[in-house]
Amino acid sequence: MFDKLKETVKHFDDIAESLSDPAVISDNEQYTRLMKEYRGLEPIVEKYKEYEKALSDETDALAMTEESDPEMKELAKEELEDAKARIEKTAEELKILLIPKDPNDEKSVIMEIRGGAGGEEACLFANSLFRMYSMYAAAQNWKIEVLNANPTELGGFKEISFSVEGTGAYSRLKFESGVHRVQRVPETESQGRIQTSTVTVAVLPEADEVELEINPTELKIDVFRASGAGGQHINKTESAVRITHLPTGLVVECQDERSQYKNKDKAMKILRSRLYDKLCEEQNEKIASDRRSQVGTGSRSERIRTYNFPESRFTDHRIGLTIYRLEAILNGALDEVIDALTTADQAAKLAGEE
Repeated sequence: MFDKLKETVKHFDDIAESLSDPAVISDNEQYTRLMKEYRGLEPIVEKYKEYEKALSDETDALAMTEESDPEMKELAKEELEDAKARIEKTAEELKILLIPKDPNDEKSVIMEIRGGAGGEEACLFANSLFRMYSMYAAAQNWKIEVLNANPTELGGFKEISFSVEGTGAYSRLKFESGVHRVQRVPETESQGRIQTSTVTVAVLPEADEVELEINPTELKIDVFRASGAGGQHINKTESAVRITHLPTGLVVECQDERSQYKNKDKAMKILRSRLYDKLCEEQNEKIASDRRSQVGTGSRSERIRTYNFPESRFTDHRIGLTIYRLEAILNGALDEVIDALTTADQAAKLAGEE
């Protein structure tokens, strides 16, 4: 590991030198690429310097333990213990920093929430989850844009697709994919019986046009009148757009905007991300199972969470995490959950490296 770190430091210094080269500065594409790599390596190099400083302090403290002065000898022992603790701590932190990063981690995302089993109650909870993610995004200073929505008359969503734009959005939200189960007494239930419903969440890394080129001849584009919950939401013009990607059979509909062109742009954004996600899934299938993270597969069919309202209990089944602050979580307080999932994922990857 440490030979690799020395090579990393040398490469980092070479990049730093290149970034001051006028020829590189004038080449915007090369400068941007190098700056991105520089920023990615900087935390590793800084942590390695901390590690080397701790090693140096340990050497100095060991030498001081040979002193004849009792007070100096006692001080040296304390400094030696401190240096050893720092060596152990920084070594563990370096291991985590050296775990290969998901290339999508810094990307923005497109999230898709769909009501599952449970009828209207599932649709209402889909709205609750959309609100939860919206509040979390606002706390992170990320921007949310609804791309397509199919609302119900009672204020729920049969489905809703939205983008979350912000650096690192995928790294924080990628573990949200799967089936979310809710247990509560529906407002429509007169007997006070608890109903169990499900909602599916998909988190797709947003794909740039450069990363994924779509052949226009492979698309079937249909326009139709938008439908909604009724009243003023009913569109009298053919502004809704349905795009079918013929090679894969993927279908995307978008009717949230009054403009056909805006709906087409949004539908293409969703389609591009779904195709990119499909490509990533196919690549991941080639990875040996013992090298995968054990936190979760991200499968749409995997039950990952239970939100139990009578007990105010939130449970993430993948890591056995239970929190009795359901209201706070539904108000966007997700950091504790996401941090625990990230730590478990890192631990699984470290175990796979050993």
